[in-house]
Amino acid sequence: MKKDSRRRFLRTGSLAVTTGVLSAQFGPAARSASNERTRVGIIGRTGKGDYGHGVDVAFTKMPNVEIVALSDENQAGLEAAAKRTNPKKTYADYREMLAQEKLDMVAICPRWVDQHHEMILAAAQAGCHVYMEKPFCPTLAQCDSAIKELEKKNLKLGIAHISQYSPVLDVVLKSIKQGEIGEVLEIRSRGKEDRRGGGEDLWVLGSHVLGIMRSLAGGNPISCSSRVTTQGHKVTKSDVSLGAEGLGPLAGDHIQASYTFPSGVIGYFASRREMAGNPSRFAIQVFGSKGIIEMESGYLAPATILKDSSWSPARSGKNWERITSAGIGKPEPRNDGSYEGGHIAAINDLIDSISRDGTTKCSAEDSRAIVEMISAVFESHRVGSAIELPLETRVNPLTLLK
Repeated sequence: MKKDSRRRFLRTGSLAVTTGVLSAQFGPAARSASNERTRVGIIGRTGKGDYGHGVDVAFTKMPNVEIVALSDENQAGLEAAAKRTNPKKTYADYREMLAQEKLDMVAICPRWVDQHHEMILAAAQAGCHVYMEKPFCPTLAQCDSAIKELEKKNLKLGIAHISQYSPVLDVVLKSIKQGEIGEVLEIRSRGKEDRRGGGEDLWVLGSHVLGIMRSLAGGNPISCSSRVTTQGHKVTKSDVSLGAEGLGPLAGDHIQASYTFPSGVIGYFASRREMAGNPSRFAIQVFGSKGIIEMESGYLAPATILKDSSWSPARSGKNWERITSAGIGKPEPRNDGSYEGGHIAAINDLIDSISRDGTTKCSAEDSRAIVEMISAVFESHRVGSAIELPLETRVNPLTLLK
């Protein structure tokens, strides 16, 4: 990390750790605490991932950040984004931006994943920390390469798996540790199961719940077993095509996967195209010997607990209770429950990790582990049996189908 950048982070890091958005995040004292701010360059890609879920705008709500420059290869998109973010300078090529500007951090905003690896490498080579839209990279080989490049200069990465930064998740983890639902027996999750159901859902929405699953299970899985089908038949090489959003080779309209964790807990993920519920089943449930906790994906998204060992309110007469950032059965005191609020919390966490030379709540290594859980689904399907993790196969397993 550049010495002047390091000194700036050390002086201003305390400002960055406030939580929430707008009034919930920044009090008057914090706003006036320092005139020095984190220098950020924004990368967008209009028509090819755009600016993700409002990643660019989130930076405009942060008084501890200065938007120095913005890049977008699409001129109309560049002009529109410049109006939203008011950068000091704009560029058509992010590489030129990185070469010309002295930046502390780069925001990799496009939700399309195909250019993530190249953008991370360029940012790292310029000595910049990274905040980025998820998913991390489309293959484990690219994840490995990106992490290696970041580690060379002790650079930090935060990513928009915003559930990982939610204070509700902290309360849920504490409740499980305190035995509110007894011994954890299994974890179940599903994607949105809309038109993207199956392989695309696994990547785009499943990555969120798989990240939560890792947190709830206490680490990385040690094995995976899966089945991937299309129109009822086992996916073969002829079923593979290029996925949307730059995902690369993709297949499957029905995913069924199970993961074994070191604790012995089994986690399940499934997604089937055009089988969405209303309300949605897109959530994760933790089943314990004394009850269930359910979490939705999102920053400050609601969670609920059923203290019922039968798991059946119809039999027990028990009721679900809401879990908020304040605890079980308590009203939610915060007002920053939005995607933007999640970005701001994640960016603040990244700035704090830089100032204390620590890890972020969802680091590059965590992001790779989520990609590995996704890749394991296709690798287990390819070999036709359960597989051990970490994976030996670092390329997209669908490219190896015979």
